[in-house]
Amino acid sequence: MTIKPIRNDDDLRRVFARLEQIFQAADGSPEADERDVLVTLVEAYERKHHDFGPADPIEAIRFRMEQLGLTPRDLERYIGPSGRVSEVLNRKRRLSLRMVRRLHDGLKIPYETLLAAERMREAMQRAGEHAAAQGMNQATLDQLLADES
Repeated sequence: MTIKPIRNDDDLRRVFARLEQIFQAADGSPEADERDVLVTLVEAYERKHHDFGPADPIEAIRFRMEQLGLTPRDLERYIGPSGRVSEVLNRKRRLSLRMVRRLHDGLKIPYETLLAAERMREAMQRAGEHAAAQGMNQATLDQLLADES
């Protein structure tokens, strides 16, 4: 087993080709050890070069529902009554810390993802406060933010 760093997308393709060959290796075998090391290298490379930040919390919940074949009714144990589930999924209610904890524990959605919207709201609020202190109105701030995207 010769392991080399992944430095570019060509190296990444080479590693994926090797992973296709050894992905089903029996645990404890040299090939399984190689697979585990290669997966770790791929994760590190992608985190460094292709990190898009945390996913949208509601989209992450919907994605997990689809993966597990869940309905909104199944979310009641994590979020609360059906009306509250509907409000959360339709972005009319924020996730509470209790909901975040239950969704993380029950559906294994990362805390970082579930809390991303709240962090974005706080950043936008700080940006708005800073803009107001600089004499900018909301329309000017919105235009600046749009220009940067």
